[in-house]
Amino acid sequence: MKMPQLPKISFVTPVFNEEQNISLFYFRVSKIMKDIGRDYDIWFIDDGSTDKTLGLLKELHRKDKRVKFISFRRNFGKAAALSAGFEHANGDIIITMDGDLQDEPEEIPEFIAKIEEGYDLVNGWKFKRKDPITKTIPSKFFNWLTSKLIGLKLHDFNCGFKAYRKEVVKEITLYGDLHRYIPAIAFWKGYRVVEMPVTHNPRLYGKSKYGGKRLLTGFIDLMTVKYLTSYQVKPLQLFGKLGLLFMLLGGAAGLYLVVEWFQGIPIGTRPLLILSVLTTLIGIQFLSIGLLGEMITSSMEQQHKSYSIRELKE
Repeated sequence: MKMPQLPKISFVTPVFNEEQNISLFYFRVSKIMKDIGRDYDIWFIDDGSTDKTLGLLKELHRKDKRVKFISFRRNFGKAAALSAGFEHANGDIIITMDGDLQDEPEEIPEFIAKIEEGYDLVNGWKFKRKDPITKTIPSKFFNWLTSKLIGLKLHDFNCGFKAYRKEVVKEITLYGDLHRYIPAIAFWKGYRVVEMPVTHNPRLYGKSKYGGKRLLTGFIDLMTVKYLTSYQVKPLQLFGKLGLLFMLLGGAAGLYLVVEWFQGIPIGTRPLLILSVLTTLIGIQFLSIGLLGEMITSSMEQQHKSYSIRELKE
């Protein structure tokens, strides 16, 4: 009797100026996969590196055809890199890992086991994080805020160590910096999400690619995710409510002034009259935005890629 074939594993690893980590990452991941006897391939997405990263990827591909890579013409960001990797990876289970070896490849079998238990997305949790306090404190705040707004309780939405069923990554569209909130988007779509504690190591080579601007962009992206998960299909539910609220406030102020006018009180120079007109106009504008959003949503049929590939080897 022929044994059923085990699911193939595809790794998607964005890299940017990681020449000192590439080879070691490849050898450690390959050893683990050979030890557990799984079919696999590794997709490296070179996000416009300016060091020797691309040359090393070409050399690894020449020696091992399970190593595949995509090279961007310039740095497009992690979301674009993951999106390109998700598009081309064909494994039944997709595992994302950063190429800096701060995650332990030896924990890969545990992620695979969780997927095979029936979960759709396994999210890593760096429960003992080896990063400076300038990264850990803002991260804790955003994880708490995201859990509250989205309704999915996770400790570490932005952990790069994740495992997915193939259908999850094929359905999610990424742009900007929304890769931080993939679990939230998947949860909103109805996929089963689970969290798994992982070991987190200090970076040995190279330097972190993240700066202080993540505080501002992270908050903006969170608002985007909240909008996408709550109002993407029905933008009028958000803008319409705001519009009606402002129109009611303007109408109430206007009605109050009309009553005073009938009582003989002059209202032509009253600041309340200007406020009434302004709030009513703002309400009409919000309502119009909601209606336009509904029209755009109903007519949108495709998304444009946010990256440009220079070279691809598979």
